[in-house]
Amino acid sequence: MPQHSPSLAAVGITLDPAPGVAISRHLYERIRDAILSGQLRPGLRLPSSRALAAELGVSRTTTVTAYERLRDEGYLDGRVGAGTTVALLQIPHPAAAPVHEPPRVRQPRLSAQGAALAGVRWRMRHTMDGPGSGPPAFPVGRPAIDAFPAELWGKVVARRARRSAGSLLRYQHPAGYQPLREAIAAYVGMARAVRCAPEQVLVVGGAQAGLSLAARLLLDPGDDAWMEDPGYYGARGAIIAAGATPVPVPVDTDGLDIDAGKARAPHARIAYVTPSHQFPLGVTMSLPRRLALLDWARTAGSYVVEDDYDSEYRYVGDPLPSLQGLDGAGRVVYVGSFSKVLFPALRIGYLIVPDELVDAFTAGQRFAAAHVPALEQAALTDFIADGHFARHVRRMRALYAGRGAALVQAARQELDGLLSVTPAHAGMHVIGWLPQDRDDRAAARQAAAYDVDVQSLSAHAQEPAERPALLLGHAATPEPYIVPAVHRLAASLTASAQSARGRRAELGGDGGYGEDL
Repeated sequence: MPQHSPSLAAVGITLDPAPGVAISRHLYERIRDAILSGQLRPGLRLPSSRALAAELGVSRTTTVTAYERLRDEGYLDGRVGAGTTVALLQIPHPAAAPVHEPPRVRQPRLSAQGAALAGVRWRMRHTMDGPGSGPPAFPVGRPAIDAFPAELWGKVVARRARRSAGSLLRYQHPAGYQPLREAIAAYVGMARAVRCAPEQVLVVGGAQAGLSLAARLLLDPGDDAWMEDPGYYGARGAIIAAGATPVPVPVDTDGLDIDAGKARAPHARIAYVTPSHQFPLGVTMSLPRRLALLDWARTAGSYVVEDDYDSEYRYVGDPLPSLQGLDGAGRVVYVGSFSKVLFPALRIGYLIVPDELVDAFTAGQRFAAAHVPALEQAALTDFIADGHFARHVRRMRALYAGRGAALVQAARQELDGLLSVTPAHAGMHVIGWLPQDRDDRAAARQAAAYDVDVQSLSAHAQEPAERPALLLGHAATPEPYIVPAVHRLAASLTASAQSARGRRAELGGDGGYGEDL
């Protein structure tokens, strides 16, 4: 039998809505919260909508609206002749537990893989600029957005939207827009000596999405995966997210040390490499090493993930052929991206997989990955077909060569004794070597205070680096800004050196350093 209808004010329900909140919504929330907290018990009869309106001094429409929503959501029962009552809900109330035995509450937690992934350090500072914020000097991996033909791109997108709006509104194939897959196959075949058919191309949401998909499909929890050391932390994160173990394999002047990899993890399921321009050291994997790597993959039943992240930019000689082009056993998964060539927000990359993996990767893309919007894929196809992409790459190759040379020259003039910058024959960054007794993480932190966004070599290493160094991106910094930025970097390195000497003097030896990038 329903209990007697109380005054809602008597149980502490009053109205004090925040500005802009409808009174009916506020009333609904107050009654709902009172039910969930136990103030209003199951079976309690509430005042009629008319009586409640009079009690609170609001219109009856307000109370009717609140009651109807509460009934729709199951908090109230209402029947003709029986009035409105609190529904018989099984709501746990802390007050119901014995005072001497508080209720036990299990806290939710991340999975083991989630906790491991959350611990992977990644670049966040300065890489996500807000509206109107100017990027600092020398960011690594960022293209020259200032030189991208944004107006032309906008026209290409608008034209494609007008011509194909209907067809692009439908669901697309999970492997990507077919004309773009054909354009990618033709491009990498010509520019990178990649051997593939369009059916082997999968369009993904950037290179990182491709690495994550490959790791999920090729690795089981507990598997070993060769990881260049130092190497790209995004690949390391993808391996960890798959539950596998990234095994650090040293890199020398010939690239990945295959013998060291065999000694450390002979049965690794995959090897992640950047053979054309190793990140971050910039070396090129020699032909004997490439052949040895492919032979290991063939005999071990493993795959090689080739990340060809900036191969378009080689300033001495022709671009080197891909590792995939040497693979005759179907062991290489090739990863490419347009984000570093055009602009980062595009988020379009691609995988080229062996024939026997096409179905598995397509299914993985269908069920476990975010798809790239069809309009952007179609517009990129037009951008390539109309010749704009090839022209942009040629322009950027010349531009980046000039910016890189200007940075090296300024560094030689201003950073003598502080940082020895090595000229790069390819890519979008150079390496500056610090004196042996310096801590590159501390130097990178200090540079950030001077609006210089360099990265420490140690941040990309799983094992201690043999020598401290800083990575300086040159693609995104216009030449007029390079010399002033180098001046700021010199000031930061001087300040960092003085601070390090002061800490060593206080500690009587080497001080401890933090883990910042």
